[in-house]
Amino acid sequence: MSRMEWKKAGVEQLRLSTVDMTGVPTLANLHSGVQFALKYQSLGQCVYVHCKAGRSRSATMVAAYLIQVHNWSPEEAIEAIAKIRSYISIRPNQLQVLKEFHKECKDTANEWVRDDSFPIRLEVNMDRKKQL
Repeated sequence: MSRMEWKKAGVEQLRLSTVDMTGVPTLANLHSGVQFALKYQSLGQCVYVHCKAGRSRSATMVAAYLIQVHNWSPEEAIEAIAKIRSYISIRPNQLQVLKEFHKECKDTANEWVRDDSFPIRLEVNMDRKKQL
């Protein structure tokens, strides 16, 4: 389906291109993906994160989400995902960008008060009312 067909079906997409197998998402893409997920979660929507195999690029994005939301370390986030999807494979360069993301999240938390070529796709089905 095309992007417009998905939109007509009530699915909003955010495509964040990262090269398959060897790619590492940029910090900007991790921040964009997490903000997208948080936006729709706050609206009571579910967010579907996927890449071609569902092993490393999507797992890296989900780990970034868990790092920001739960203030977990990258290792804690990866461990939590692996309990559900034991076949994930976070590569060393992906772990490194997650560590950088974690540091940025910690730096931001210290500055502000907190309230407590296959693309990665983040999709939201606007008809569903489930949270992540």
